[in-house]
Amino acid sequence: MPDAPGQEASWQELAPGIRVLALPGFAANIGFVLGSERGLIIDTGAGPRQAEQILRSVREVTDLPLAAVITHAHGDHYFGNSYLAAHGVEQIWATSRCSEVMLAGGAQQRALVGGVEPEMAAGEGPHTELVAATRLVDGKPVDLNLGGIQVTLFHLGRGHTDHDLLVGAGNVLFTGDLVEEGADPAFEDSFPTDWIRTLGKITALEDLYDVFVPGHGAPVDVRFVSTQMEKMRAAIRVTKIAMDEASIDMTKAVPLLPYSPERSRVLLDRLRTLAHWKWLSRQP
Repeated sequence: MPDAPGQEASWQELAPGIRVLALPGFAANIGFVLGSERGLIIDTGAGPRQAEQILRSVREVTDLPLAAVITHAHGDHYFGNSYLAAHGVEQIWATSRCSEVMLAGGAQQRALVGGVEPEMAAGEGPHTELVAATRLVDGKPVDLNLGGIQVTLFHLGRGHTDHDLLVGAGNVLFTGDLVEEGADPAFEDSFPTDWIRTLGKITALEDLYDVFVPGHGAPVDVRFVSTQMEKMRAAIRVTKIAMDEASIDMTKAVPLLPYSPERSRVLLDRLRTLAHWKWLSRQP
């Protein structure tokens, strides 16, 4: 559930030129990387109100041109696109799959932001239309030179969604909701088995990055990412055992999982759905 709107947040500096802003409401982390020529905003908030706050906070730091990048297509991370595009942010980067989902799934997600962005939820008022990416990351990583600092945009595999984008700058890696601090992972659109592999690839980057910024919560180190990976591995193992035992009610696995009952049930449902999709794909 989102927190009450109306609170102001301030930048936390993680490294020279690299900052994070924890927005009120969904507590989503907004990244900002500033070079000598331009700045890059990482995720755009849940609608025009939050996007206005992001831009105001950015303009307290710099007047340089701006671009944005979206880690994944959930409304609290990209519903601010329209406002920023109308206020001079010409480039919005994402994977091509993410850009598709921004438009195809946006209407369904509007209701989720109603407590923070009522106009966005209703689809009424300025800057409430859905805006997709204008620049795509497909296949190989994309390097953006902001002037004295380089940012790398790259996709390591499915996890929280099928299109999660990572953003590396200096010693800091913005992970989107692939990593979650202070709350259990969200499994609704996830690919849990792939998620474990993707987290493993992230931990293998510890020689490049030592600060990992989750989509929500405080920045963490590689040990936290590894712990999340192992906890998820254990949860999936228990769930699959329950699925294989046809005589066992799968809900009996819920108390055994290392997550809240609500998130555990979502994980159970998601794994069952993916197993059904796999079975259907094998049918003649």
